[in-house]
Amino acid sequence: MPQDIVKNEVDIGDVVFEWTVKEYEQHERDRRWYILTGIVGVALVSYALISGNYLFALVLVLFAIIMFMHDMVEPMDVPVVITETGVVIGKKYYRYSELTNFWMIYNPPTIKNLYFGLDGFIKHRLQVPLLDNDPRPIRDHLNQFIEEDLVQEEEPLSDRISRLFKL
Repeated sequence: MPQDIVKNEVDIGDVVFEWTVKEYEQHERDRRWYILTGIVGVALVSYALISGNYLFALVLVLFAIIMFMHDMVEPMDVPVVITETGVVIGKKYYRYSELTNFWMIYNPPTIKNLYFGLDGFIKHRLQVPLLDNDPRPIRDHLNQFIEEDLVQEEEPLSDRISRLFKL
């Protein structure tokens, strides 16, 4: 099953934890959200056209089209597998050596996320919703292989803004 995910290219070891998450969180938006967003969008495009900033106007229109198309598509199910040798998210396998650290933000019922820090030129993080999984055994298992970042106690600002504006 998880072996099929990475197409037998790598031995991912024995599965310790496994669950399925949605590709992205699909927010419930009411009519008021669409009206307010439309008003702000029209105001910004009008400002861009009046000020002669046509590139900004084009970016705003493209952003609106992308948001509309994104809203019409149902998010896919993505398997999350924590194994003895690494983590599989979707079709991508991350060895523990590729992950710099991990942290959990667990404030039920709204925030139950597991984050992984990636090493690289651009500091990037992977966010995995824990859903109804108990975070303690997952934390205990991951602590054996990678360092837990105990400084991170709050959800990243980008995630809070995304949830606040339902993006």
